[in-house]
Amino acid sequence: MELKPGYKQTEVGMIPEDWEVRSIDDVCRLINGRGFKPFEWQKTGLPIIRIQNLNGSDEFNYYTGTYDRKLEVEPGQLLFAWSGSRGTSFGPHIWQGPLGLLNYHTWKVETYDSEVTKEFFHHALRQLTTFIEGKAHGASALVHTQKWEMEAFEFPLPPTKAEQEAIAEALSDTDALIEALEQLLSKKRHVKQGAMQVLLTGKKRLPGFSGEWKTRPMVRVAPLQRGFDLPTSKLRHGPYPVVYSNGVLNHHAAFQVKGPGVITGRSGTIGTVTFVEENFWPHNTSLWVTSFESNHPKYVYYLYTQIGLDRFATGSGVPTLNRNDVHAFKVRLPPSFEEQATIATVLSDMDAEIAALEAKLAKARQLKQGMMQELLTGRIRLV
Repeated sequence: MELKPGYKQTEVGMIPEDWEVRSIDDVCRLINGRGFKPFEWQKTGLPIIRIQNLNGSDEFNYYTGTYDRKLEVEPGQLLFAWSGSRGTSFGPHIWQGPLGLLNYHTWKVETYDSEVTKEFFHHALRQLTTFIEGKAHGASALVHTQKWEMEAFEFPLPPTKAEQEAIAEALSDTDALIEALEQLLSKKRHVKQGAMQVLLTGKKRLPGFSGEWKTRPMVRVAPLQRGFDLPTSKLRHGPYPVVYSNGVLNHHAAFQVKGPGVITGRSGTIGTVTFVEENFWPHNTSLWVTSFESNHPKYVYYLYTQIGLDRFATGSGVPTLNRNDVHAFKVRLPPSFEEQATIATVLSDMDAEIAALEAKLAKARQLKQGMMQELLTGRIRLV
């Protein structure tokens, strides 16, 4: 790779000439937690901070005995879970909870103020975590690293606190945007779920509609039939979606069913319901609606989504959807096709808003990854 003017090649890649390569041991002290035993757990006292609490759980065990003060964790403390799930609990965390005591499997990271700011180092550790996970021990999902290994990992460090703070502020602003979008998305999903509960049961009627709802078994609303086999060897790429138990995974040159259609999983993945507008091929891992019995197709999609089909799973090992139980399940229906269509439109509009937010969130996360790559290596300078 050709060096840019003002940059140098190092063991961690190309960085600005005035940046340094430092080891974790140079800039902080790692303090391990204590393995609190079950017989020490109490109902009151100081909360014991475990891995699950780093992931947001507010369920604590408590401790009332004597302890080393170095185990105390105050709000805002930088922590690093050295044993945990890849991509979730393993790695750095800023503690947002109350004053507590650190359990085993997590380090308290005490940065040396003369070397690095805590905020910058948090982002540097997040960037480094994927590399650490690659070097860590354990299975594919659960990994751990050792203290001497962790201390030897290296990272690029800007020369001034001003530049460190500028980088941390830019990345924290992006984190705040992502968090705000996540909260808004969670709220919209919750609102939609509430709307489905009242609109699909008749507890709330939309303006302009009246009349008694009718109760019908699902076999008289939208009966299901097993899909059609399509071996991989016979799959030919084309315009028609192939719908499996967990959604559209392929496209084929031919179709078996004219759209629109509603498809759900028959075995393995149960509970996922897919709606397709066009002609499609329901794979044999799926069940498809053979007739909408004069009901609105999109309304039926939301109805099947709301029912919660995993309640009809049978068998041990790989669960299978009991179609007879689904068919016998009774639901209430609006008295007119027009009311069904209006309810489906309201819910579809909510889905479109949620999809737009999901796309915006994905773009923000992608932007954050790009910013980390550029800012934490000095490819882009803020100061």
